[in-house]
Amino acid sequence: MPNMTEPKLISGNANRTLAKAIARRLSVHRGMSVGLVDARVERFNDQEIFVEVFENVRGEDMFIIQPTSNPANDNLMELLIIADAMRRSSAARITAVIPYFGYARQDRRTKARTPISAKLVANLIAEAGVERVLTMDLHAAQIQGFFDIPVDNLYASPVFALDIKHHFHNKLDQVMVVSPDVGGVARARELAQRIGAPLSIVDKRREKPGEIAEMTVIGDVKGKTCIIVDDICDTAGTLCKAAEVLMEQGAREVHSYITHGVLSGPAVDRITKSVMKSLVITDSIEPTDAVKAAKNIRIVPTAPMFAQAIINIWNGTSVSSLFDLDTLGPIYEGMYTRS
Repeated sequence: MPNMTEPKLISGNANRTLAKAIARRLSVHRGMSVGLVDARVERFNDQEIFVEVFENVRGEDMFIIQPTSNPANDNLMELLIIADAMRRSSAARITAVIPYFGYARQDRRTKARTPISAKLVANLIAEAGVERVLTMDLHAAQIQGFFDIPVDNLYASPVFALDIKHHFHNKLDQVMVVSPDVGGVARARELAQRIGAPLSIVDKRREKPGEIAEMTVIGDVKGKTCIIVDDICDTAGTLCKAAEVLMEQGAREVHSYITHGVLSGPAVDRITKSVMKSLVITDSIEPTDAVKAAKNIRIVPTAPMFAQAIINIWNGTSVSSLFDLDTLGPIYEGMYTRS
């Protein structure tokens, strides 16, 4: 039976630009104006978070748009408190749209007496009243199993494939997809298959966290246009070093496609000065002014994909259909049309 209400969006402060873009896309899809629910999410003097919603949400299908990016703890608490406000206001269903899921890198115990923080965060989100999670490129696929509620994990690779086919259409036969480590091979292989390119791996060995002792390229990259693929770029040390190693091995040029541009500390400066010709990231995390100004960083939008996923969830139709280029292509129609 079709839903009688419309999907309603509410946003925290983590990435309001993306939330507004999703609302605009929903307006186009629905043929009516869709805006963000009028609310205030602010802090008291002691930095406690306070939420007040100025619209009636009783019986509504609510979607909270809030990546848990830096500052991760503040943005996570905003998400939890908004969810609690929705639950206490009798919303029919609450879906958390988390484009970037913070704490995802703490998905297992690496040493004795350490936490599995990703599982703790999953428990907090469910206990706050969230009934479904929509996210993108979880750092580890098994995190979906940390939740006792449905999780829809979207993938950036179909959008990246469209972007690569557009920007490298005249030299696709020279493109080689590169995984920056052995753990990311599955992600890189998927993109390589989508664009019909070979795969190479940069094998790295660490002496301690944050320091790379040695890098070895597995595969012949000589004369190739190398595209490094990964889910997260934090300080960009590994990424820039991998680009240097590829160039030393004879690569013609190096580009990178990273889903979540955390880009903390010296990252932007490193990327700007690196041998990489371009770094492509999504807008899952609100880009800083420095990121926007960087000459070799480009941002691709995720709003079309998230808007369609929200509609599919609201309608009770397939979200996995968005993994298919034939389905996703029309959503991005006009963006990747060659002149």
